[in-house]
Amino acid sequence: MLLREYRIVLPVTLEEYKVGQLWNVMETSRNVTGGGQGVEILQNEAFRNTPLVGDKFANGQFTYKIYHLDSKVPWWLRQLLPSGATKLHEQAWNAFPYCRTIITNPDYMEENFLIKVETMHLVDRGTTENAHNLSEEDLSIRRIIVIDIANDPFTKKLIPILYGLQPLFVAAYNGRKIVFIKDKPEYDPRIYKSVKTGRGPLCNEWFNTCVPYICCYKLVTVQFKWWGFQSRAERFIQQQYSSLFRLFHRQLFCTIDKWCDMTIEDIRAMELQAKTDLNEKRYIGKECGYSADED
Repeated sequence: MLLREYRIVLPVTLEEYKVGQLWNVMETSRNVTGGGQGVEILQNEAFRNTPLVGDKFANGQFTYKIYHLDSKVPWWLRQLLPSGATKLHEQAWNAFPYCRTIITNPDYMEENFLIKVETMHLVDRGTTENAHNLSEEDLSIRRIIVIDIANDPFTKKLIPILYGLQPLFVAAYNGRKIVFIKDKPEYDPRIYKSVKTGRGPLCNEWFNTCVPYICCYKLVTVQFKWWGFQSRAERFIQQQYSSLFRLFHRQLFCTIDKWCDMTIEDIRAMELQAKTDLNEKRYIGKECGYSADED
């Protein structure tokens, strides 16, 4: 099991991030859904009186999604895997400022596959030493990774062509390289300037001077029990999450003018419509994003 804590400073308020995160998740889902593949939303509903950490964070929004990844797995491997092996189940509890996401593969790997992402959002610049109140044992194996959305390069200055869960699944099973493309300039915080907020570009040590500011403390636990492949798979998944967090938060900042005027009520209304739209698009739309057979 690998334990990593990613710290991401952003030039937004907590309320802005709450809206921007949900808006960008919906956009990502639309971009990767079609032709029988992508995101299926089963549940999106409020939860009450269910504390997530001790007696805290008892109220929020629960979502249950299935990621259909058949074409993201190589054709030769699809011949060997049983039905259900290429589906990932995601359960997420959003009790902002605390969020928890659990990803499993119950139809095949069962208890041998688990990704857990816990996020605490705080108004600081990444200086809280133990935002998740980890035990001494967990602190001893935790590795902290600080992400600078403006200045950090991606691996070889490249990013996955399809971000989200699909690349994790493909690489975890076949160990092949994922198709890469250059980062998009419209999502470059070093260039982007928000018309509505006046924020940006983000230059030099922007994270020490920006106002407003928050930090996302993302604690990622990966468990992948597969004989002869566990360590390699767990390391790769953590590396992919590092790139995913960079990309997602670069886009979150660089799309701020599209969502900064929205309220959480606007987002909930969009989510209700998205559930219907995504399910229809998954059945009748064209396949979107990366296909393992193209590699």
